[in-house]
Amino acid sequence: MTAEIIRWVLENLDYWVVLFFMAVESSFIPFPSEVVVPPAAWLSMASDSMNIFLVVVAATVGADVGALINYFLARYLGRPVIYRFAESRLGHLCLLDRSKVEQAEAYFRRHGATSTFFGRLVPAVRQLISIPAGIAKMPVSRFLIFTTLGAATWNTILALIGWGIYRFSSVKTVDEVYLLAKQYNTELSIAILLLVALAIGILFFKARKK
Repeated sequence: MTAEIIRWVLENLDYWVVLFFMAVESSFIPFPSEVVVPPAAWLSMASDSMNIFLVVVAATVGADVGALINYFLARYLGRPVIYRFAESRLGHLCLLDRSKVEQAEAYFRRHGATSTFFGRLVPAVRQLISIPAGIAKMPVSRFLIFTTLGAATWNTILALIGWGIYRFSSVKTVDEVYLLAKQYNTELSIAILLLVALAIGILFFKARKK
């Protein structure tokens, strides 16, 4: 079923498809972002059907929509309901479990409001960081600012992958772009995770020094 959805996305890429599936990816429903943004960015270079800057905008708006869904669900349902869902069969079908929610909450407690920015760049935390923000009743305006900045950064990186594949490889179809982007995405996620850890370490050191 997932393979059929991926195939449909790759065959029907436009701004609305990018927005919708990035909203899905940013919510608690698992969907790989490398299926959407790098192929759309590549397509914007290979044809006149899309614009790479508007691809990033559509992807970021979609990410905000998905993040707000998680945020408001967590804010109004509360921690007990969220954890019960994470432990349910439906939660497991969404690749959600108690340990992942606990991990996101611990990350939010350690880094506060900025975690909604840095969390968008961290694998396994990206989709869930909105949940502890909602549970903690973080001001929605502040949450949306940090989320937008983080999502825009990540989507720009994904778009650059698509641009780089167009400029520096010989791939001819969006299917090939997706497979190549999936490989690059894993390597980039590791590199970004290290950079985020370094940035947080520097901020922590400066705060302790003060």
